[in-house]
Amino acid sequence: MRTIELLCPAKNADIGIEAIRHGADAVYIGGPSFGARAAAGNSIEDIQRLCDYAHIFGARVYVTLNVILYDDELEEVEKMVHALYAAGVDALITQDLALLKMNIPPIALHASTQMDTITADKAKFLEQCGYSQIVVGRELSIDQLNAITQAVKVPIEAFVHGALCVSYSGRCYVSQHICGRSANRGACSQFCRLKFDLIDADGHVISTQHHLSLRDMNRTNSIEQMLDAGVSSFKVEGRLKDVGYVRNISAHYREKIDAVLSRHPELQRASFGKSRYAFKPQVEKSFNRGFTEFFLHGRRPDVWSKHTPKAIGAPVGVVKRVGRRSFVVDTSVIFANGDGLCYFDEKGNLQGFRINRAEGTELFPLKVPESLKPGTELYRNEDRAFEKTMEKSSSERVLSIRIALSQKDGSTEGFTLSAKTEHDVCVSLDFPMELQEARSPQHENIVRQLSKLGGTPFIADEIEVNTKGDYFIPAGQLNEWRRTLVEELIKACQNAHKRDLRLPVSETITLKGVPLDYTSNISNRLAELFLKEHGAQKVQPAFEISPVPDATLMTCKHCIRYANGQCPRETKRPPTWKEPLALRMSDGRTFPLTFDCAKCEMSVHTDQ
Repeated sequence: MRTIELLCPAKNADIGIEAIRHGADAVYIGGPSFGARAAAGNSIEDIQRLCDYAHIFGARVYVTLNVILYDDELEEVEKMVHALYAAGVDALITQDLALLKMNIPPIALHASTQMDTITADKAKFLEQCGYSQIVVGRELSIDQLNAITQAVKVPIEAFVHGALCVSYSGRCYVSQHICGRSANRGACSQFCRLKFDLIDADGHVISTQHHLSLRDMNRTNSIEQMLDAGVSSFKVEGRLKDVGYVRNISAHYREKIDAVLSRHPELQRASFGKSRYAFKPQVEKSFNRGFTEFFLHGRRPDVWSKHTPKAIGAPVGVVKRVGRRSFVVDTSVIFANGDGLCYFDEKGNLQGFRINRAEGTELFPLKVPESLKPGTELYRNEDRAFEKTMEKSSSERVLSIRIALSQKDGSTEGFTLSAKTEHDVCVSLDFPMELQEARSPQHENIVRQLSKLGGTPFIADEIEVNTKGDYFIPAGQLNEWRRTLVEELIKACQNAHKRDLRLPVSETITLKGVPLDYTSNISNRLAELFLKEHGAQKVQPAFEISPVPDATLMTCKHCIRYANGQCPRETKRPPTWKEPLALRMSDGRTFPLTFDCAKCEMSVHTDQ
């Protein structure tokens, strides 16, 4: 039976715990260092605390070690991996092949999206290297996903929600090139979110927009198709996101995935327990730049967020009337004091402001924006009422258990209290006690005291009382027994959790004749040694080690020509723009563009 995983992000241990409470089967979190989000490091102690909580429910904790490594870092990384394994981490999400040559524990290795897996051949190579789960590129279509899942036996992990990189992951060198901040080292400078002039061959400006800024992914409506294509792990992006985002998005996808799983008895969820929410998940209320399914169902023109890289939120109505101190909105939406609103002015620039006071559909900001006109469409990028809900503890996750109190066999001096969870973890404890005949029926009181499981990871579905007579047990004694039972059951659940072991490297790997240029991201001696041991004759060092003149800095499935109706394959005619095209930054630096129509790809090159 195939196991299906919802994998959610964790900026820190507390947010990771909230992700699990809100339905995640696994979380991924940065370790003390060497993660692809340099600003999201966590101590070994905090990661162990997260593992202890996750393993109660059979949920997993993956630590991101998804950067390329330098020779002087290898020893430190090796020590860190030992510490992470001792803390209970289930797997490492990695980019660098050096780990395959290190003396590390048998911890499972997952291939990061930074390893640029967009073909079945690449997936098969990584499987042969011993990776037990492979994260594929965000750009893939349903058919491409299916081809990869059919080619390997290990689970395939695919993104389902969150921010999008415009370049294929692992093949973006522009940040390193312009300011020495490597995306492959967790220090991306967000070049793709900038505004550029698109210029033609004569230097004329065609348009000035955020040409490389993409919308955010939302594949809510394609979960079943991705499952049918063989995807086993659904990944939510957002390791820098706040707790409200993680709570809302985790709960949203938990509900959607469970609805699909209910129709597929051949599939099973990857962890145990049920989450109960004090709110209705609303995915559009969390940070987003507008949504897209990217290229999952083929090429689409609406994948980019050309006007702004900022969140605009959901549309909430149209301005009906503008006054000196307030304005009226034609809407059925309920506003609250403190809501954040925004709109695009006549020049296409994003304008934002906050509501000081809301009286129905009449809104009073501190100052009515001068460019706000009747007919303007408004968006709400901060819903204060919803945010306040998300700031509170908004969910609990519980395992269903059955509890039984029975008289010890052959004894007149004690009881046995036992429990069994929904995933068959059992605990049985003996409690000596002199039996005392009760003067009144005790069944109801015993059940009531043993049912008090609030604040624990458990909920009692059934409580049995199996005694040979009606005996009096003080409520305080029952409560003490229950607390001891809960403590032991938590330990038993944690001990029952099984971690995957790392898969062996196949002896059949051969890289003879395979060209390995700077895009292979080889930055240390161990990774180079691994490749040469398997037949590679020449390995070019990573761009970060040895910058390449006239390099391709970004390779993108997003195409500016296609997005602007200039694709020759679609229009069946040459573009009307005079090429070659280029993107020009505000400081005058210019980056040439090239187009490979056979692959449907656009490349950004070193500046001139």
